[in-house]
Amino acid sequence: MADALSDYESQAAAILPTAVWDFVAGGSGSEITLRLNRMALDAVTLVPRVLTGVDKPDTTAAVLGHEWSSPIAVAPMAYQRLLHAEGELQLAGAAADAGIPYIISTLSSYTLEEIAGAAALSWFQLYWLRDRAMIRSLVDRAGKAGCRALMVTVDVPVMGRRLRDVRNSFALPEDVVAANFVDMVTEAHAPVPGLSAVAAHTASAFEPAVSWRDLEWLRSSTELPLVVKGILDPRDARRAVDAGAAGVVVSNHGGRQLDTAIASIDALGPVVEAVGNDCVVLLDSGIRSGTDVIKAIALGASAVLVGRPLLWALAVEAVDEALDLLRRELRDAMLLAGCADLNAVGELTTGRTPWQISG
Repeated sequence: MADALSDYESQAAAILPTAVWDFVAGGSGSEITLRLNRMALDAVTLVPRVLTGVDKPDTTAAVLGHEWSSPIAVAPMAYQRLLHAEGELQLAGAAADAGIPYIISTLSSYTLEEIAGAAALSWFQLYWLRDRAMIRSLVDRAGKAGCRALMVTVDVPVMGRRLRDVRNSFALPEDVVAANFVDMVTEAHAPVPGLSAVAAHTASAFEPAVSWRDLEWLRSSTELPLVVKGILDPRDARRAVDAGAAGVVVSNHGGRQLDTAIASIDALGPVVEAVGNDCVVLLDSGIRSGTDVIKAIALGASAVLVGRPLLWALAVEAVDEALDLLRRELRDAMLLAGCADLNAVGELTTGRTPWQISG
């Protein structure tokens, strides 16, 4: 049992191999952005309303034409069989039970069809590959599997230098594969001293020189709503909308790409202002509690993506419990803030307490 999502982190740390723990927990470079995400979220303050007569807050959210039980989706995360034998299937099933979407990673360790079959509502996350025919195939497969949106990640022209993985010479165990690429020879299983085998694999598979023209091609290649993940600059958010995006995800990849990049929560407001009502805005990176969720909604997001805490819960057989805990925290936070629904959360006044980074 856990009293907070952070409890799963310590529980998982006690049982996972060091290299796997570091692969999930780590950020890029000196991990400054990794720390900034939490510090910036902690610095946001809320001004609650009182005497609103609320006793049962409504947590439901409408996103891209579908109703979610709460404004939370499971973030796309690679190779979940590192944490649990059933990996993505276990977490997708828990998301289905919780009434929230599961976003399938390109680098999932079960096939996207298997995961979509376990999820009630799924999106597919796409990394931009060197092989455009493979992109077409993945997009087509996602549509046929019933995925309701396509989320393209645009902040990984190359994998950020993740020093924990380098120092661990991290490589995937033989039983954990990129299941959507059964015919692809992968370097990810071959450990090399002083290198990350996973980074070597992505360097060979991912196309670094992606442009807005590629995004426009993708928009013209699918009828699925297109969501662009990895937006921090409001100018890029506006351009994504102009290119046909139905949504953007304000994200610094959980501090795993450009180190010293702005905290996602600090980038949220300017992005919301830039796009207005022209697209859905989601927030990713650093969400750890129901209070964090209402901070994001108060600052203009329609919903959030939750990542690492659910992987820790997966490792300790507690994903259903974790999602229920997050839902209860959200409900209690809304009740304490005097909010009957998410519209009321969006009208809350926020403040900011200055923090000084250390460590």
